Amino acid sequence: MHDYQNPELPIEERVTDLLGRMTLAEKAGLMFHTMAAVNPDGTLAAGDPMIPATEELIRTGQLNHFNILTFGPVTPRKIAEWHNRVQQIAADTRLGIPVTVSTDPRHGVIDNPAASAASGGFSAWPEPIGLGATKNPDLVRRFADIARQEYLAAGIRVALHPMADLATEPRWARTSGTLGSDADVVSSLITAYVQGFQGPSLGPDSVVAMVKHFPGAGPQKGGEDAHFAYGREQVYPGGMWDYHLKPFEAAFAAGAAQIMPYYGMPVDTTYEEVGFGFNRDVIEGLLRQRYGFDGVVCTDWGLVTDAEIMGTPMPARAWGVEHLDRHARVRKILDAGADQLGGEQCPELIIELVERGELTEARLDVSARRILRDKFRLGLFDDRRFVDPAAAEKIAGQAAFRAAGLEGQRRSVVVLTDRPAAAPTPAAAPTPAAAPAPVLPLTEGITVYLDGVDPVVAAGYAKVTEDPAQADVAIVRRAAPYEPRGGGFEAFFHAGRLEWTKEELDPVLELAGALPTVVDVWLDRPAVLTPLAGTAAALTGTFGVSDEALLDVLFGRAPWTGTLPFELPSSMAAVEASREDVPNDTTDPLFPYGHGLTR
Repeated sequence: MHDYQNPELPIEERVTDLLGRMTLAEKAGLMFHTMAAVNPDGTLAAGDPMIPATEELIRTGQLNHFNILTFGPVTPRKIAEWHNRVQQIAADTRLGIPVTVSTDPRHGVIDNPAASAASGGFSAWPEPIGLGATKNPDLVRRFADIARQEYLAAGIRVALHPMADLATEPRWARTSGTLGSDADVVSSLITAYVQGFQGPSLGPDSVVAMVKHFPGAGPQKGGEDAHFAYGREQVYPGGMWDYHLKPFEAAFAAGAAQIMPYYGMPVDTTYEEVGFGFNRDVIEGLLRQRYGFDGVVCTDWGLVTDAEIMGTPMPARAWGVEHLDRHARVRKILDAGADQLGGEQCPELIIELVERGELTEARLDVSARRILRDKFRLGLFDDRRFVDPAAAEKIAGQAAFRAAGLEGQRRSVVVLTDRPAAAPTPAAAPTPAAAPAPVLPLTEGITVYLDGVDPVVAAGYAKVTEDPAQADVAIVRRAAPYEPRGGGFEAFFHAGRLEWTKEELDPVLELAGALPTVVDVWLDRPAVLTPLAGTAAALTGTFGVSDEALLDVLFGRAPWTGTLPFELPSSMAAVEASREDVPNDTTDPLFPYGHGLTR
């Protein structure tokens, strides 16, 4: 037995022993954190141009960090079976370095290959912005602890979340992944999130929280996203750079083990105008030196190599260094202080840089030590290398966890209005017209007309009719408006306008004019609800909740507790005039931050 294989020795001694045995190629492979596809039956997917074969990456490329992508219905049990298969492949390599499996969020409803996966067999919770609507650290800690147990059972040891970014730019497509716009509230929730996943210290029962996107990705110029060249700039017209650091400071205090910088490049600041993953001033200067962070820094995905995703060309997100070749990009990332390259699988570039004398092996050792330390702390070299698929099936998505997730959904629902605007009183009228009575809670057993609600679910609360003329109330669910952009990968990002077109809005207004109508809007971004606020009999905002959770609130089975995690603007003109880095900055908002009727 080598020292690194001895669980009785201190972790630093084990790391030092293993590091001394590793070849240049093995160290280089350690520094890539790429994608791996999981087949629905738990087998390893065959390679393709987007995602190479996992077994080949382990055996030939010496890679052992994989972000799982699941296409189709893949259960936690099948993820666990896949995990054991790749761990066995890794165990058969020269040093037997175990694989670390990671995932984007997979406890919500959004399925975006760039940002999250739908819950599948895991418990279903609101999207992170819905957790922000609860403003409840205890609930967030409970979510994180449950997610930790489910991930751990399936073999997932790194959560590529939470997002500590602030939702200060209403148009930003990734708003739903944040916890809101207020730095103090978000900081309290980030603390609970990290503690729920990692515990008091990183150990065999922990899941690493890779907090992102340092130093805060919210202030995107014009609300465009930095996945794309047209959204590469981050701006600070309000001078709020330090404000966006507050949630990360909370994450550091909570013991966050790993950090991911964003794609964006700061403009008109004191920092170099290059993407944060290439930015030495930000990673080495701010993160490492000012904050003293000595954990793993992993870049966001695809900073080095051009690719094709879903049939669409996707250039490397090498913002500000587009002119550099791949070798120079890798060198700049490592010089900046990063340890791992996300979404890449090109260890040969690091090997060649060392062989050419442009990078020292001692520099690789610094990052390799950080990376190996976390593998040991997680117990992956010891009794946590393999998992029990039968236990994964029992633990993930168990009844108690699903009930907790449903309660989290209910508590995130925001009741914005509960009566239409009062009709104007004629000048000759002797007394003012009475204000319309509140519509909520709805009475169980009434007749409802539905649009966007599952009639099977609704039948548990009311009689359902397909004729609005026969209904007492209509219930309508709509997604927030957006401006469609391109196809393929880009289509997953809801960006641009926050107002509905006349064609989109007229059917809802017509229905609301014919009978009392409750309108619920899925607020993945802060939509302009002005045309609905005085027309709908009641108006709610939700953040990725089931019909059951919403109807529980509408029919009074659950209390109203959610409040807005961002303000809702009154117009697009107000959005366009606001400053990207300043929270809740639109003039005369329709509903301010924190608004929500409670009962």
